[in-house]
Amino acid sequence: MTATLKVAVIAGEVSGDLLGADLIRSLKARYDGSIELIGVGGEALEVQGLVSLFDYSELSIMGFTQVLKKLPKLISRINQTAQAIIAARPDVLLIIDSPDFTHRVAKKVRKQLPHLPVVNYVCPSVWAWKEYRATAMLSYVDHVLALLPFEPEAMRRLGGPPTTFVGHRLSVDHDVLSVRQRRVERPLPANGEPKTILLLPGSRSTETTRLMEPFQEAAKAYVERNGPTRFLLPTVPRQEARIRELAAAWPQEIRPEIGIDPAFKWNAFVAADAAIAASGTVILELALAGVPTISVYKTDWIFTMLSKRVKTWTGALPNLIADYVVVPEYFNEVVRAGSMLRWAERLSSDTTERRAMLEGYALVQERLRTDVPPGETGALILLDVLNSRRQQG
Repeated sequence: MTATLKVAVIAGEVSGDLLGADLIRSLKARYDGSIELIGVGGEALEVQGLVSLFDYSELSIMGFTQVLKKLPKLISRINQTAQAIIAARPDVLLIIDSPDFTHRVAKKVRKQLPHLPVVNYVCPSVWAWKEYRATAMLSYVDHVLALLPFEPEAMRRLGGPPTTFVGHRLSVDHDVLSVRQRRVERPLPANGEPKTILLLPGSRSTETTRLMEPFQEAAKAYVERNGPTRFLLPTVPRQEARIRELAAAWPQEIRPEIGIDPAFKWNAFVAADAAIAASGTVILELALAGVPTISVYKTDWIFTMLSKRVKTWTGALPNLIADYVVVPEYFNEVVRAGSMLRWAERLSSDTTERRAMLEGYALVQERLRTDVPPGETGALILLDVLNSRRQQG
């Protein structure tokens, strides 16, 4: 009888929770024995059998000022998680994204369990800033599972751990692929017909607070120049009350339809003629779904001061993958209604800008295509790392 495989897993956000659940599901299909989970995660990993050490939403913090404010609690959770994993003595540790938390835990665990194999799912953005992190990872990470096709070469160039491009979950997501197909079958409104604009101000309170005002100004300017317009704003449950409070102050003619149900979100993606969205993974989601968009973001003052240390030329994932500007970006003081308005006009009509963006999206989709789903490739690599470690021991 095959022994139980004890897997420690740490996911700090919703996206990481979903990635981890996909990998664990594939691992269960390939491993003959039972699998026991310990660590931190959310609903998707809990379905796979994880009882999270604490509510992982505590880790969903953004911006240096927020991190500093919550630093004592963060340090406490790092120590708690590391101690629990060390006491459990798992067979392998899987850390997923959220490097400020997961990597600190992995370092502490590796010191006490030096032979424990550690797999890092989602390559840290060492190619963007703090390049020294690549070599630092050699002491506590055995293999990196990368979501983006250029990351293995970047890690090799920087002297980091072995890295494999496994693919991006969104590239095989059923909902995203369904939206893309439905959009192909949906024509743009005829001249004079009302347009539909998708507004995505982010999933964190700091993001929504900073972006709702410029979004309001852009929506008002769009209606003044183009007439009646439908605005759709999908959000997450934890931000619903805040979003509704902010949107209640908007004039009635631009007040967005707000929803938290996944069906509302995907229907909004289908209905949108163009989108204005907070920079982040959602920009890639829009690209893979075929929704023309503009990317905007406002950072806290500390990050603004440190932004000169960022070495990447763009913050939009479609641009990085295509290696040219597919999606226009505006940050901080240049997040202006006039720019958003004019891009929304060009992208919501049959223009050269819209056609060029959709052509870029096709290239992004092609470069993210893999023969095997990411979770399956990740599970195979995890088992290979585990077996290699056992043979060395």
